[in-house]
Amino acid sequence: MNKARTFFEKLPIRIKLGSIFFLAFSLMFGVMIYFYWNVNATVRQIDGVYASNTQLNLLRDTLEEVQDNLYHYLNTRSSEALENYYIYEGQFKDQLELLNDRTLNSTALLMEKNIRNISESYLEKTNAAIEAKRARNISLYRELYEDSKRFYRYLNSSIYAVNDINFRENSANYLVLRNALDNMIGAGIIFLLFIVLLAVIWSIMMTRSITKPLVLMAEVANEVAEGNMDAYFPHIKAGDELGTVAKACNKMLDSIREYIERIRDHMIRENQMKENELTMRGDLKDAQLRYLQAQINPHFLFNTLNAGVQLAMMEGAEKTCMFLENVADFFRHNAQKMGEDTTIHDEIQLIDNYIYILNVRFSGDIQYHKQYDERLLNVRMPSMVLQPIIENAVKHGIGQLEGKGVIELAIFSEGDKVVVSIKDNGSGIDEALAKRVMQGECLHGEEGSAGVGLDNVISRLRRYFNQEEVFIIRNREDKPGTEVLLFLFPDDKEQGEQ
Repeated sequence: MNKARTFFEKLPIRIKLGSIFFLAFSLMFGVMIYFYWNVNATVRQIDGVYASNTQLNLLRDTLEEVQDNLYHYLNTRSSEALENYYIYEGQFKDQLELLNDRTLNSTALLMEKNIRNISESYLEKTNAAIEAKRARNISLYRELYEDSKRFYRYLNSSIYAVNDINFRENSANYLVLRNALDNMIGAGIIFLLFIVLLAVIWSIMMTRSITKPLVLMAEVANEVAEGNMDAYFPHIKAGDELGTVAKACNKMLDSIREYIERIRDHMIRENQMKENELTMRGDLKDAQLRYLQAQINPHFLFNTLNAGVQLAMMEGAEKTCMFLENVADFFRHNAQKMGEDTTIHDEIQLIDNYIYILNVRFSGDIQYHKQYDERLLNVRMPSMVLQPIIENAVKHGIGQLEGKGVIELAIFSEGDKVVVSIKDNGSGIDEALAKRVMQGECLHGEEGSAGVGLDNVISRLRRYFNQEEVFIIRNREDKPGTEVLLFLFPDDKEQGEQ
């Protein structure tokens, strides 16, 4: 049953509608043929009810014609009467063949058999009378005629009696058949009305099964037209055109929603990128401002330092000359890279200059070790990132030591990122403070620091690479001191150059 229903639901709408009319027409046509055949059969039975009466009436009429023509011939010796006699005699014999000749348990049928036997005797008398008339044996044919008249009267009364019996029986049968015919016609009308009612109900159900999904789909279409993209077309179990349209519309809505979501995500990312860019610009301007506070007139400062370098060279003060050159290179790099990104190579040169200046300042108490993979030197990164970290390491780490301080710089690749490690041998960092630093709560170090705050460094790294995990500060595991890890994410082009 379920398989048949599923098969019917998958049929096209035009076949469903056509099946309704075809089935209703077939049922009505079959019922009409059935009742037509039965009504005709009943009518034939009704027509045959009085056939026996008709036959007996015809037999009596023929008997009367035989007797009349016999009488005319015997009285007038007319050849026409004789000819008619033989004609009606033949008809009478033929009609006698239709009567019953068996012994049955029926009064009417037994009387028919008796009529048949007596009719044979009657014809023998009439034929003998005609022969006596031809032989001019007057006394004989008169005697035979009188005998035939007695047979005639008996046959006539017998035929009438049988006819009367048959008529009564046939009248009862006629009433039964007539009632059966009326009942059959009434049942046919009721059955046809039932089929029509069934076809109407089926048509209404089928129409509702088609129009109801259409109404629901129209309502959903109006909701979508009004901007409700969360609407869904109803699930239609039928596998016809409506089910196909509903599935296609839902797929279309899913595609539209996915497209809108992609556009929304793209706009969010674009806004985030714009915000990151603005934030980076703000952070960079903050860094530039802090450096510009120490460089009110860089051109004048560079000229002054160059003049100092020339003076030191003229006086033969090589160490002073080298110091001034490193100072000039350090400030020149900062001035040139403001507002731009840089490479690891340039940042390392800046650190080299900065460490040299610090060693002059601290009388060579800072040991500086560096180890890096030269293939990574072209990786780009925000400018002025490593120098603030070295500055914080010197100020808050090795600056508190009585002996020599050590700064270790290591650059290596790890998976898809480049790791920059900066270690010092200072007293380490408090874990709570380290957590605050990584969360961006420790702003610009101690008051009066001329360095760029670590929060600025972390913020610019995050926005530059669009990554959150770019900075770790922790205590060293192998010995006292602090370690800072920076994670850089080179693009495919930089990786190819490496």
